[in-house]
This record gives sequence, structure tokens and C-alpha cells, in this order.
Amino acid sequence: MPFVWEPSQEAIEETNVWRFMQRLRFDNRLDFLNFSVEHPEAFWGELEKAIGVEWFAPYSRVIDYSNGPEWTKWFTGGRLNVAHNCLDRYAGSNRLACIWQNEDGERREITFSDLARRANQLARYLAGVGIQIGDRVALCAPMDPEILTVIYGCLKIGAVPVPIFSGFGPAAIASRLQDSGARLVFTARTLRRRGKELPLRAKVEEALESSNSVKAIVELREISKLIGGQPETPLTIEMASSDLALLLYTSGTTGQPKGCVHTHAGALLQTAKEIYLAFDRKPFDRFFWLSDIGWMMGVWAIFGNHHFGGTIFMYDGAVDYPRPDRLWQILDQEQITTFGVSPTAIRMLMCGSHPEDYAGDALRLLGSTGEPWDETSWMWFFKHVGKERCPIINISGGTEILGCFLFPLPIQPLKPCTLGGPAPGMATEVVDEAGRPVRGKKGYLVCTRPSPSMTTGIWGDPARYLETYWSRFPGWWYHGDWASVDDDGYWFLHGRADESMNVSGRKVGPAELEEILCMHPAVSEAAVIGVPDELKGEEIVAFIVLKRAGTSERISPNVFTEHLIKQMGAAFRPKRVHIVAEVPKTQSGKIVRRLIRERYLGRDLGDVSSLADASVLDAFANLAAEAP
Repeated sequence: MPFVWEPSQEAIEETNVWRFMQRLRFDNRLDFLNFSVEHPEAFWGELEKAIGVEWFAPYSRVIDYSNGPEWTKWFTGGRLNVAHNCLDRYAGSNRLACIWQNEDGERREITFSDLARRANQLARYLAGVGIQIGDRVALCAPMDPEILTVIYGCLKIGAVPVPIFSGFGPAAIASRLQDSGARLVFTARTLRRRGKELPLRAKVEEALESSNSVKAIVELREISKLIGGQPETPLTIEMASSDLALLLYTSGTTGQPKGCVHTHAGALLQTAKEIYLAFDRKPFDRFFWLSDIGWMMGVWAIFGNHHFGGTIFMYDGAVDYPRPDRLWQILDQEQITTFGVSPTAIRMLMCGSHPEDYAGDALRLLGSTGEPWDETSWMWFFKHVGKERCPIINISGGTEILGCFLFPLPIQPLKPCTLGGPAPGMATEVVDEAGRPVRGKKGYLVCTRPSPSMTTGIWGDPARYLETYWSRFPGWWYHGDWASVDDDGYWFLHGRADESMNVSGRKVGPAELEEILCMHPAVSEAAVIGVPDELKGEEIVAFIVLKRAGTSERISPNVFTEHLIKQMGAAFRPKRVHIVAEVPKTQSGKIVRRLIRERYLGRDLGDVSSLADASVLDAFANLAAEAP
């Protein structure tokens, strides 16, 4: 596969990563990457100095492996606070922290000075109502600038923000509130999408019927009234490097969503590293990543840019409303320099929008994440949005690490769809079933050494943490993605290797959807799989076993579709729901989703010896073809 973009030597020497390489006395990218994983103490120690982390108290050791790689501690003895690094040190500045627009064209600018003042006031309000160090505070809200006040107000007093996707239905919101034990929820009365007001607070209130920890709901519009009269003087407490800063939820193949635990040191170092090295942060940048605050990319963009006093752009609304060219118009109007988006959004915008009609003169870097690219969409993004001069920094990692295992550096040539290679400091590898490195074919993506931002556990379930990430290849982090490395050393992703689904860039586990379906009084069992989709990457297909046999003709599958949408949200509308007599299981009673998927898609099944009754799969063979 040929290269489609190559930086000049002059451009290379102007990048942050080149300067950092020179600081470490490297001229070769691969030598630098090898050093970053072979000598992690030296790499991370030099990095935190290069990006200007400010400590209240210095750390004594960069890495402590004494409890094994699964429980590695970073920057031990150090004390800091994300809010100090990202906000307080810029509190006297009138530089812009955030520019915001919504789909109705409303626009606001928020300076670091304004944001610091309000965050201090909210921190004092939260402390006054009894929120203490370690208490969780949920945030289920649109992309409103006030979410910055909430996040920093919590961090200042050691409380823990818990972002929740605003598009979730009540059941999905409830499971995350219940698991986290959140004491407060910040939300909004409504979401505005495509000119319509959609209820949000009502969903949260319904969710609270299943959660007994939340003491109050606070709407974003009420914050000004609540903090009125509170002192504006700084209030930021010192936190240990390993103290909890964020609780971010991601879906698992089995069981409830996983609460990923992120620390003050890990969250700050990883996000700032990626903005600095991958996205070559410059003082004049205006950084826009199309995201919801409930997705890790929302917090990632805030921390990574604000650490440097950078300006982020936030957009609240549909990407193509009120006109298909809305995003391209924003890029021009706001002089955006860095623009990140999911492949699904680009596939949507390829039909009917015309980025070539806009200059995009300020753009210098494009970004993407969330799912694998197809070459047609990648090239459209590169040619029409980036004008064939902006590299696409295609990154991949996850909520579990609040960052990336893979990304291309802006000093290397690019091939379509590539992720470049291992990110600096990330000891990634592609291996076969036996854990042997493979090249030229698909294998499992693993990380052979820990990194600072890896979740330090699954909230409330250490055994599940070990089973999920560290048991498949003992001592190595197993991420659950298929990956490959070509003959030139360029890395590519090929979707999920486990049973999780990636729907429009959002990972969702089958178990969560199956549990919701089984809440319907007519459902006995449910199995959910993901199937390929040209637009969304994957779509959901569900199979329902009814409690009363013979009633399938009297119950429309649409009943279960609407039930799932009501509880999980419209983002998880299934492509199809099939009513079946039974679902195939192992002799121990485990539903075999992989075999259901292969039979449904007409693929070779491979070994079926573990099944209690392999003939059950026959009923799934023609369902895809028969579906309307």
C-alpha cells in the first residue's frame, strides 16, 4: 500500500516529538519508540518534565512494580491535582479555555479566568453540601460549557466526576449510577437535537428509581444560582498521584458495565502526552473533537489541551443540522486547527456535504478514533476535508486507558487507514493464540508492560479486572482488538476480537443489552450479536426466546426493539430482532454468541464440539436473508 502523505524535513523539525527526541538524543523514530518502552522510568520521567507537570510535592519513584504489573503504581510519593495543572495556573489569563456553539447557532466564549472563578465557587458549594474526597459526582448532560465548571469543581476538592452518555436510556443510566454510588447528578432539563427538545432530566429521574445513592439532581442552568455568594478565592487540595480522579464506564462482554478507575497522575500524563506528541500542540491551536462528554474523548480533549492552556471548541448538536455543511462551516468560522471525528460521522457526511467549498485554511491536523476505517472514507476525509495536506492522526486505545495504545506520529509518512504504530511509552504487540508476535496477518492486540493511565481496577470488582485484562495472556494487558502489522511496519485495526460491539464508535457489551431485553415480561432468554454495517461499523442483531412457546405470531419484534430503545437509548436501536425457539449453548449453559454470529452471517463455524446441541444453530442459518 503506497504512502499518501509525507512530511518534509523542515516540518518534522518543527514538531514537538522531534524536539523531545532531540532532548533524549534520538534522530530515529523507531529507536526513540524502542527506548520509550525498554526504559519506561527514563521516558516517563523526562516526559513529565518536558510537558511541564506541576507537583505540590515531588515523587520519589516513577514506577513501583512491587505488587506485579497488574497493580503498578506510578510517580509514588508525588502530590498534584489535575485541576491545578489544567486550570489554576492559567486562572489569571484571559486566553480562551473554550469556544462553544450549539446547533441553533448560539455561541459563547469562556476564558480561563472565568472558568477558574466559577470552578472555585462550585468547589466551595460542593464542600458545603458534604461532598468529600473520593465521593462520586455524576454528569449526564449535553456538551454545555458548564460541564467544565462541574468537572474542575469536583477535582479541586478531590471528588470524582462520573461522565455518563446523555443519549443513554433510563436503564443504562441507572446501572452506572448504582454501580458508582454517585451522590449527586448534574444534568439538564432537555437535550436539543435537530430542532427538537428531548427529555433528559426525566430520564435521569426514572433512572434514580433504581439507585439509592443519589441525594440530589442539579441542572446545569441552576449552577449560577447555587454558587452565587460563594467565595471566588482558589480552592484546590493536594492529591496523591494514585488518588482517584475519574470513573469512566465502558461496556463488557459479560456482566454490568465496567467502571474504569483513573488517577490524577495517570489521567494528566497520558492525555497531555498525546496532545503534545501525536497532535503536536501549538500555542495558537483551536482543538475540536466531535464528542459527547460521556465518551472518554470528551474528558481526554479537555485535560490534554487545558494542561497547556489551550483552547478547545465544543459543539452541542447534530453534525448535519440545520445544514449538511454545518461542520465545515464551523471549521472555517472558528479557525479550527485540529479536528477529530469518528469514521461513522464521516461516512454519514460523505453523502450531501461539501467540505471542498470551504477553505479550511487554519486546519493543520485531522484526527479520528472509535472504530476501524475503510479506505474510501479515509481518503474522502483526507482529500476533501484535509485538502491532502493535513495528516490524519488515527488513534486507538480505550476508556480503560483514557488514551491510546496506537497512533501515528506527525513525523512519519502515512498510508490510508493506518494507526502508524505503538504510541511512545506503550509496549504494544500483535500476537497469536500462543502469545507469539505475528506480522502480515491478524492477531490479538496486547500491551506487554503497564502504562500510567491504565485503569487501576474495575470499580468494586478487582477479580473482574484481573480476569478481563490480565488473564488471557498472563502478565500482559489484553485489549480485545484484532490488529495487524504490514511489511513496512505500519499497524492497522480490524475490529473487536471479543464479543463487544462497536456501534458508531461506541462500545457496548452484549450482556448489558441482553439483560435489558430480559426485563420485558414476555422474554425468557436473549442473545445479542454485532454484524458488519457500512455506515456504523457494526449494528446490533438480537434473538429472543419467549416465555410462552407458540406466542411468537402474536408479538411483533418491534415490541422488543422499542423496549430496548426506551431503556438503552436510540443510539442502540437494533438492526433486527428475531424471535427464535431457543439459543445455542455450551454443555455448561453458556450462550455461544460467536457461533450464532458466524451461522447468521453464513460463515464457517469451526469447532462446535462444546455445544450441548449443535442442531440448534440450523435455525439461524437463513434468518439474515429472510429479514425484511
